[in-house]
Amino acid sequence: MYYITSNDGTKIAVYDYNPQGKQTVFLIHGWPLSHRIFEYQINLLTDCGYRVVAVDLRGFGRSDTPADGYSYDRMSADVFHIVRKLCLKNFILIGFSMGGAIALRYMNRYNGLGVCRLILLSAAAPCFTRRPGFPYGKTVQEVDDLINLAGTDRPELCQNFSKQLFACPHSDAVIDWFKDIALSASGIGTIKCAIALRDEDGRDDLECVHVPTYIVHGNKDIIVSSELAEIQHENICNSKLISLPDSGHGIMYDQLEKFNSIFMHCITDGRTIS
Repeated sequence: MYYITSNDGTKIAVYDYNPQGKQTVFLIHGWPLSHRIFEYQINLLTDCGYRVVAVDLRGFGRSDTPADGYSYDRMSADVFHIVRKLCLKNFILIGFSMGGAIALRYMNRYNGLGVCRLILLSAAAPCFTRRPGFPYGKTVQEVDDLINLAGTDRPELCQNFSKQLFACPHSDAVIDWFKDIALSASGIGTIKCAIALRDEDGRDDLECVHVPTYIVHGNKDIIVSSELAEIQHENICNSKLISLPDSGHGIMYDQLEKFNSIFMHCITDGRTIS
């Protein structure tokens, strides 16, 4: 792990696995987690010879926690700064949940610099909450309740969120693991990014994607509805939607073996892994 300082002085934790790998995969986690949620995909990717660049978004994991700067524009600028600093080219960009929305904002603001393929996992896009002309997603009040809980009992928030991640039964140890990852976030980052989830409108981002795109979504996701995945598919040209009937929001772990098979199909664009 090393730090890359973004252009506002914030130190962003970057994890660079197998830097001599044949192709780079860039991973962006979701709220209120860190890069650690991709543990079993990082293992798989490096075993298959890929370079993996993962990030802890500002306010999460081991990155700095500034008082502000949690808009999608600012966080996509952090991604851009890492891409430029590492001279990444022809890489696969992957975003989970809020990380998917940030990946889409990167595609919009920076014309998808360096990206050859986009993979959206349970992406909280284009809008996480309902608004005029967009009757999908959570209500503003539901997210306000999360923000209020984050400000008064963040351990309870993390516990509840971890339980809601999955549709398949998992042990208490797994729930505790995801709770611990969520608790590693800062209180500021948890609250400020929840505000961004509530307020950001990414509808214009979808039409700015011009690379092959895979959208992977769990049909039993109670955090990001399947309607949002359908909207992504309808508005991103050259996209493919893959549904996992028995998975919830924590799609990278809920049906681990099945997901990893689909994940590598998306990574290789359907080609056999050499």
